[in-house]
Amino acid sequence: SFPLCSETRTDRRMKMLRFRSPSIRSLDQEILCTIRLLDDSEISCSIQRDTKGQFLLDHVCNHYNLLEKDYFGIRYVDPEKQRHWLEPNKPVVRQMKSQQPYTMCFRVKFYPHEPMKIKEELTRYLLYLQLKRDIYHGRLLCPFAEAAYLGACIIQAELGDYDPEEHPSDYIRDFKLFPKQSLKLERKIMEIHKNELRGQCAALAELNMLQRAHSLETYGVDPHPCKDFTGSTAFLGFTATGFVVFQGNKRIHLLKWADVSKLKFEGKTFYVIGIQKEKKLVLTFHTSTPAACKHLWKCGVENQAFYKCAKSSQIKTVSSSNIFFKGSRFRYSGRVAKEVIEASSKILREPPEVRRYAQFGQSRSYNSLSHKNLIMNMEPLVPALPSTNEYEETQQSPDGGNSALGVDLQPPRVSMETSNLRPQTPKPEDRLEEDDESSGPLTISELTYSPCASMLPTPVDDGQGGVDLLFSSPVQSPARLLRELHADPDIQAQLEAERERDRAYERTRQAARSRM
Repeated sequence: SFPLCSETRTDRRMKMLRFRSPSIRSLDQEILCTIRLLDDSEISCSIQRDTKGQFLLDHVCNHYNLLEKDYFGIRYVDPEKQRHWLEPNKPVVRQMKSQQPYTMCFRVKFYPHEPMKIKEELTRYLLYLQLKRDIYHGRLLCPFAEAAYLGACIIQAELGDYDPEEHPSDYIRDFKLFPKQSLKLERKIMEIHKNELRGQCAALAELNMLQRAHSLETYGVDPHPCKDFTGSTAFLGFTATGFVVFQGNKRIHLLKWADVSKLKFEGKTFYVIGIQKEKKLVLTFHTSTPAACKHLWKCGVENQAFYKCAKSSQIKTVSSSNIFFKGSRFRYSGRVAKEVIEASSKILREPPEVRRYAQFGQSRSYNSLSHKNLIMNMEPLVPALPSTNEYEETQQSPDGGNSALGVDLQPPRVSMETSNLRPQTPKPEDRLEEDDESSGPLTISELTYSPCASMLPTPVDDGQGGVDLLFSSPVQSPARLLRELHADPDIQAQLEAERERDRAYERTRQAARSRM
């Protein structure tokens, strides 16, 4: 019987190996990933089924020789056209729902609150490329004067100094900088480029562009289209300051991170619970799909952790609901803003070479001068004066092509160096002032905030009505939405606790008055 038993065990082992062999082969299978960079060039690499998202982010950062990598992330789109951020601690294959090979995008995920605290020019250049995309796709909305100055900085960085022998009278027309680019705006850009930015090398022009852009209200906003409880379209976003809501051309809400107590979602309804003016505040919004609502919630959780926490050890796992075993659980994994700035200050290496992809050949006047002479002969910047009704009606915003400037040229690499650069700070009266909590809605531009549909995190089809047709179901009445809000058990319990505290305070006050 002993040989029979031994033979049986052998047969079982062979069956187990045959059963497990397909999964072993699948683990060894290589999957091709293509990552599109900020200048629309692409790099590729192969991964296995258990490769985590952090590997791809490190691969791109190694390609750039980038150390300040915490501001960046990798984005992908699922088959339903919903955008997602690739989670670094999860296998890539488990996150991707699309068919192989995979295509993703390298983008700025957390916008630095103070670009001047970025240590290396390479990191500033990548942020500049992201902001150039934000301007082109309508995410960075700005008044006419600011738009002209930002456009002139881009032209100076791309072309160098204005040269009448090389640049025709309409040379700005070759650059598609804004979704709505009028002739009046192009003339103002040319005026600033000719007269105010002469002598600035590319790195300095980019730095001045970052300094001006970061003071705008829509800096760093990745707009999520929603409906409020009245059925009106709103764009929600998260910045270094806090949670923001835009409607039309106004910012109607700014809730600072210190005042946001909880972000939660249920189905297609997103809640922001916080405190404003010492009172409980509950904001509710409706997204087009549950997937869009969950993505909005995860973006809010990550931004709050990155900008609010002092240390990554303070980050906690959060739940979309207060009820145990209900809802989704998520935790931001990574360093926070304060840790990133501190790590940047300790970088001691020689600055890496920055390779810029110029849209056009640079002017002879730019190449004929050394960078030292450019900085020495630099003229002071004079911010353009704002005016009213500056924008003229033009054609509808484009649907967002691959090139940030709408040019199909493939120019050669251009390597540039910089020495110690100091940006020229615009005058305080020309900056947008921070509105306090008691002020009303802040007008951010003469234009309605309408980001390019193809660049929104939630899928929108411009050809079929855009954001207004995001929501397939009829818009609910305000009364029904309010009933839905107060039917939420978590919020109702919090409101009831608040009412009980008010009643207890009133009883104490009445008792004290009766004793007196």
